[in-house]
Amino acid sequence: MRVVKEVLEFEWDEGNIGKNKKHKVEDKEAEEVFLDEGKVILKDKLHSQKEERFIVLGKTKKDRLLYVAFTKRNKKVRIISARYINKKEVQLYEETT
Repeated sequence: MRVVKEVLEFEWDEGNIGKNKKHKVEDKEAEEVFLDEGKVILKDKLHSQKEERFIVLGKTKKDRLLYVAFTKRNKKVRIISARYINKKEVQLYEETT
């Protein structure tokens, strides 16, 4: 699924900046999963009522596997949430890489 292009811009504002610290994920680290060549991108059908949303599973530079929910707005990626992935999601990531 080709949802994001190679050159990425991220949208950060008071609505989403720093909100993933509760999951021990910094904003810049959440961005790193988009650079993972083995990333898995899926449509988030459950949460796509008002706008199209996606999920990306990928590794950071520190080799941490993250689950990042995002949407695209005006050609920018807006991260909605980021957290460590669970066992089921690890399996999904490993099956596709």
